[in-house]
Amino acid sequence: MPWDNAEHISISDRADEGLKPVVVKALLVVGLIYVFLVGVSSLESGIKLLGADTQESLFSTVRNPLAGLFVGILGTVLVQSSSASTSLIVGLVASGVLGFEYAVPMVMGANIGTTVTNTLVSLGHVRRTAEFTRAFAAAVVHDFFNVVVVAVLLPLELLTGAISSVAERISEPLVGSAGTEWKSPVKALVKKPVGWLEDLWSGFGASGNALGTLLVICGIVTVLLALAFVTKTMRRLVAKRVERSLNTALGRGSGLVALLVGLVITISVQSSSITTSMLIPLSAAGVLTLRNAYPVTLGANVGTTITALLAALATSRPEALTIALVHTTFNIGGILLLYPVTALRQIPIRGAEILARVAVERRLLAVVYVVGMFIILPFLGVALLS
Repeated sequence: MPWDNAEHISISDRADEGLKPVVVKALLVVGLIYVFLVGVSSLESGIKLLGADTQESLFSTVRNPLAGLFVGILGTVLVQSSSASTSLIVGLVASGVLGFEYAVPMVMGANIGTTVTNTLVSLGHVRRTAEFTRAFAAAVVHDFFNVVVVAVLLPLELLTGAISSVAERISEPLVGSAGTEWKSPVKALVKKPVGWLEDLWSGFGASGNALGTLLVICGIVTVLLALAFVTKTMRRLVAKRVERSLNTALGRGSGLVALLVGLVITISVQSSSITTSMLIPLSAAGVLTLRNAYPVTLGANVGTTITALLAALATSRPEALTIALVHTTFNIGGILLLYPVTALRQIPIRGAEILARVAVERRLLAVVYVVGMFIILPFLGVALLS
């Protein structure tokens, strides 16, 4: 019996020791999310301090919705995160400097830009023909889906305002109508640190536009760094659970289950790029088929919108929550548009398979595709349409 008790105590102690790092990491994530919200609030406050002329010059290059779409793609490619770019868009809308007519296409562009990461990951298999075929197809199916959805829903939004109207109907009962202010409890919590930042820079003699610029820079840097560390910490915290979830989805072979797994994993790690990039080596090895990987990427599309929704809570304008909900509505709408109908669901899959076969025959075209799709085309779009 004494030995049994000793063994029991030893196992209990080990369990407690294993629990401590998890608790510490969880608390760290909570702290980092708070820092992220402070960054969004700093961005909003900084832009408000800038003069009207300065605000106008910041977005003078974005003169039509298509330019906004390409800006969204480029911006997301540069920061390698749609969560970061959409959070910045939320902050810009909250400050009043970015209107809906440009913000909505930017959000859609962010959806396209975020797919560059897993496409780049697939290039790591370029030397092995069979692996590269499977990996590249699994990567670009995400590209095809997002491009097709934007091609359908962006014109619909420009003609009817359908997506923004749905988002506004959801946000209005929660936070009020556009043009008003709402008292966000989160806004009150992050107000003090932003005030400390203002006092800090004011102490160095900054005021007016200079102070506004410094707060904007602090806000952007804080948002990017906080999200990077949240993603890194969450990945370590839930890595084993993520692997088990993917295996469960594979075992059941259900599209709906795979979609939900993609949603939950992305919310957990705060990054759709991590979720979709994890699929590439599994697909390359033949463990995961293209048709099973596809719905996981769609779930990741929806899961990544949680960050913009969190960012909206740090602002005081209903428009910020509405644009965050536009991101969610757009991604859910895309799934409802293409996935339930077999013929439509096959479009991105067939496009990905064709492009993968072409890329295997001429592998340099894979690199040309990535550079052209995610850098040259949006850059030319911004240059020509601005």
